[in-house]
Amino acid sequence: MTPIIFAFKLLIAVPVALVLALTAIWYIWESGNTVLYDSFAQKMFSGLENYGLLAIPLFMLTGEMMNEGGMTRRLINAARVFVGGFRGGLAYINLLANMFMAAIIGSATAQISVMARAMTPEMEKEGYDKGFAAATTAAGGLLAPVIPPSMMFVIYGVLAQIPIGDMFLAGILPGLLMAAAFGAVVFVVGLASGFPKGAWFTRREAFSALLFCLPAALIPLAIIGGILFGIATPTESAAIASLIAFLVGWLVYGELKPEAILEMFKRTAVNASMIVFMIATANVFGWVIIYEALPQKLAALITSITSDPFLFLLIVNLVLLFVGMLIDGIAAVILISPILLPIAMNDYGISPYQFGVVMCINLVLGLLTPPVGVGLYITSSMSGVSPGRILKSLWPFLLAVAVILILLSRFPWISTVLI
Repeated sequence: MTPIIFAFKLLIAVPVALVLALTAIWYIWESGNTVLYDSFAQKMFSGLENYGLLAIPLFMLTGEMMNEGGMTRRLINAARVFVGGFRGGLAYINLLANMFMAAIIGSATAQISVMARAMTPEMEKEGYDKGFAAATTAAGGLLAPVIPPSMMFVIYGVLAQIPIGDMFLAGILPGLLMAAAFGAVVFVVGLASGFPKGAWFTRREAFSALLFCLPAALIPLAIIGGILFGIATPTESAAIASLIAFLVGWLVYGELKPEAILEMFKRTAVNASMIVFMIATANVFGWVIIYEALPQKLAALITSITSDPFLFLLIVNLVLLFVGMLIDGIAAVILISPILLPIAMNDYGISPYQFGVVMCINLVLGLLTPPVGVGLYITSSMSGVSPGRILKSLWPFLLAVAVILILLSRFPWISTVLI
């Protein structure tokens, strides 16, 4: 009965956090083990007793301050220096700016929202198809949960009980591969469609753009450099990054007003609390998983089909693609990790880092695929392009992600070589 209740609540669009908590409550009542009610609150709280979770609101705050502080425009100008003069230059600028933003924001929806407003009108003005402009922006947003810092990696690291800093390192090469694959898509589409030729900055303009971008570049350097050289933990790096974002936006660019901080704190608290509550309820949902022995039962089923780790990951990719179409990526990570990760590690000897990268990339595809497709609808809302028109131009990018997923599933070293 419990699986039916769980599926029914998901289908009627009950928030995932409540689905997890109510399913656990129902299971305790149905099993007759009602003594568990006495420790229900403690179990929820124990799910939050992890220092790494502090990184979530801090990275969100960094993104808020960056948006308010005018850093987005300067990052776009810096991207123009490197690729602006190529044919289809503005499309490459879009992708490169998204890559820069991914190293700061860590949230796909926030990144898509910012970049759709900034880039789609500019590309349309220069003669690009509006649907392709919106699709390129949406695809670029997929880099945010892969290139560190990544909210999904933080949550997965906490659930998998692995170092978050190592998880960040695992995402660097796959993120760069995705960016390169998207660049190849732009090149091929440009050959077929005849994109307008871009214009290079003069030497003085290029120097000025890079100079103004340097303070903003301190943020990803503080995050990645701090973790890479062992100077700071991911949580400490997030705190340092938010401080740099505030000081740069206020004192250097002069666009971030101190009086706006309270409102940014409020938005960050609201957004972070939803994620943290999901993690707490996932901890009590663990009772259902443990008592029903779901990983063991699923492992027995899958191992009867194949003993090959690569084939296992292909099956998992298909399952996750379907799950990502229906459930938000972060919610799906919280829901799926405790079930599939033990099978991947214990039965197939798959590295938790490889599995985490594959899972997070796959689930984030759900942002751009109906029926949920939150990122698709955000892009549509911000750019004024219909979701259908965006999807028509988006499919080559989705195909490129599918190829990257197959490579990541086949070659574990891509996600573990930097660790």
